Amino acid sequence: MKFEKISTNRAKFTFEVTPHEFEHGLDHAFEHAVKDVEIKGFRKGKVPRNIFEQKFGVESLYEDALNHVIGHLYQQIFEEKSVIVVGEPQIDLDFKSIERGKAFDVSILVPVKPEVTLGDYKGVEVKAKDVTATEAEVEAEIKSLLNQNASLEAKESDVLENGDTAIFDFEGFVDGVPFDGGKAENYELVIGSNQFIPGFEAGMVGLKIGESRDVNVSFPEGYQAEHLAGKPAVFKVTLHEIKVAKGETLSDEFVANLKREGVSTVEELKADIKKEIETRKETSETDRIVGTAVKFACDNATVDIPQEMLDQEIKQLRQNVENQAKQYKIDFEMFVQLNGLTMEQFNTEMAKQAKDRVLTSLVIEQVAKQENLTASEAEINAKYDEIASMYKISVDQVKAQLDQTAIENEVTFNKAIELLTQSVKAV
Repeated sequence: MKFEKISTNRAKFTFEVTPHEFEHGLDHAFEHAVKDVEIKGFRKGKVPRNIFEQKFGVESLYEDALNHVIGHLYQQIFEEKSVIVVGEPQIDLDFKSIERGKAFDVSILVPVKPEVTLGDYKGVEVKAKDVTATEAEVEAEIKSLLNQNASLEAKESDVLENGDTAIFDFEGFVDGVPFDGGKAENYELVIGSNQFIPGFEAGMVGLKIGESRDVNVSFPEGYQAEHLAGKPAVFKVTLHEIKVAKGETLSDEFVANLKREGVSTVEELKADIKKEIETRKETSETDRIVGTAVKFACDNATVDIPQEMLDQEIKQLRQNVENQAKQYKIDFEMFVQLNGLTMEQFNTEMAKQAKDRVLTSLVIEQVAKQENLTASEAEINAKYDEIASMYKISVDQVKAQLDQTAIENEVTFNKAIELLTQSVKAV
């Protein structure tokens, strides 16, 4: 095997395939192919090798034979410890050069974990922010708490208005034909929340319980489903119920019913909320400082990330969103729209997030190497204990699912981030 690093994120492995190796591949290919072959005078799958080759030619076995041989060769790539393969291989082979009984070369090109060249990564300047909770913030939190505990009750009037919660059925049509994801029953929507296509909620205002109406709208030009973008649509809507929020009044009784530990009066609630806000602000400030330190290191690093790594990360991120949509039992594209994005915007955001995540991972890992950070046995055991406690399983179960290398990497990764954060200069 000949190994070449042809760029910072690509490697080439060249093998000589001997006549014996290729013949072994041909044997394998024949055993696979003959199972489905029928020739007069022979039972299916029992055609002799020489008869098969006379009828179909030995060349008919070459592709399967090569796949078998290259599959074995590919495993040898992982013996080269100086690189880590991060994507599917590409085969470089002149098919015409293959001749039975003669050796030939085959090259396997693979994307590999890229080299990272660090620039300045310590000492970024960050201006600290005040984390004190203001009276206005406390009051806003209390108002939100009152709204959260408000109950929905049937509206006295049967006419739908802005701010009301509507329970209704709808089905959308374009050119008289219903489209996927455009139908629901007993859907609950706060009118005026602007969750639906522009004009839809306004078109429902004035409906009475039990009444049906055609709501005419047009899909935005940048709508994620291209076949619907810019097209006029009709939604057939039937209103079943109208509900309104019944607000709560701030009092000691209301506070006591919240059952917050150690909190039973309005004044105690305000103090508790003030503490919560400041805790959140402190956490947010810590995250901001960490993020600034990490971004500083990433911005000054040089790395050529192979597209395969980015594609894999995008795939994972998209899968996470698809799983969320399934949990809510909402069509994926509709779920994206309800989050205020077109599919084009969603895909752009996924690509950006993927690049940021992969870049951060690579740079932080390189910082750990540069600083010779290691994980002690005590730190490794503590991490095992932390994971076991988090998922409420035994340490042995954690060890069965995560090998020590993964734990070591996690510990050194966190130590590298801590090092960057501690190097921040407050201004």
